[in-house]
Amino acid sequence: MSNNIQQLQEELAEIVTRNADFEGTQTTRIPSLSISCHTKPHYSNGIIEPYKISKPSIYIVVQGIKDVTVGEDHFRYGSPYYMVASMDLPIIAEVHEASKLKPNLSIKLEFAHSSILELLGSDELMMKIKKKSQRSLNVARLDVSMLDAIVRLVRLLDKQNDIPILSQLYMKEILYKVLHGEHGEALRQIVTDGSPAVYIQNAIQYIVEHYQDAFNVELIADVAKMSVPSLHRHFKEITAMSPIQFQKQLRLQEARRLLIDEPLDVAETASLVGYESTTQFIREYSRMFGFSPRKDVKRIKGLDQIGET
Repeated sequence: MSNNIQQLQEELAEIVTRNADFEGTQTTRIPSLSISCHTKPHYSNGIIEPYKISKPSIYIVVQGIKDVTVGEDHFRYGSPYYMVASMDLPIIAEVHEASKLKPNLSIKLEFAHSSILELLGSDELMMKIKKKSQRSLNVARLDVSMLDAIVRLVRLLDKQNDIPILSQLYMKEILYKVLHGEHGEALRQIVTDGSPAVYIQNAIQYIVEHYQDAFNVELIADVAKMSVPSLHRHFKEITAMSPIQFQKQLRLQEARRLLIDEPLDVAETASLVGYESTTQFIREYSRMFGFSPRKDVKRIKGLDQIGET
């Protein structure tokens, strides 16, 4: 069994390498499949502005290791593990080791809500919905049958004429295995009417659209159609952070992006993301990222130059 997994992993890496045309993330001829390739250390903010309820997804690191932080949760994963994401969250993803000789490679598969509902409607899974809210982001181990289905899907990149029919069949098979897997419950909950996960998505959308505004937990609870205590409990269970921590992460991650990409100073950036006090902004930025804003930007820009000279 372990030999089979290793062979499948090697084939998957070979196909992805052949189809990774440039640095960064790219779409493929398979609509639900994207590829990421990094040949140098890399970080990315998961800022989700403007917010959209994106499709549930799984992420497979084909070669190398990724570090992902969301709220109080931290994951370090690589093959043969995959990450399940039921909704968008402000994550920080980092690649610490990568080179042109051995790039960090990963793929993302997206699933439509309608596809999940279709499988639930024809399966006893719907009867297994749990009352306790599930984390929207988690890591599970790939078994050989699921990895085999993923490899069959990715092989279609070399068989363009087969994509319209076979990709749908393989995606359905993969989704079925995810739903029956260790963290399939999170995907089941986001399409279930009356589930706290659905209400928390509404709260998240409101926070993202108003992240620069003063925090008002009562208003957010009204948007989510929950009491304040219920909002706090389910929000923390699903996102690994409180609503106000969620807003703070959005502000700080957007500030980080602005400092790197735009010609702004620290005070201007703090004001743009909703801070009235530059001192408070610097303190919270340093606490979250481990460096002051200026030092963090220098560090990241230094990483971007690695391997280019």
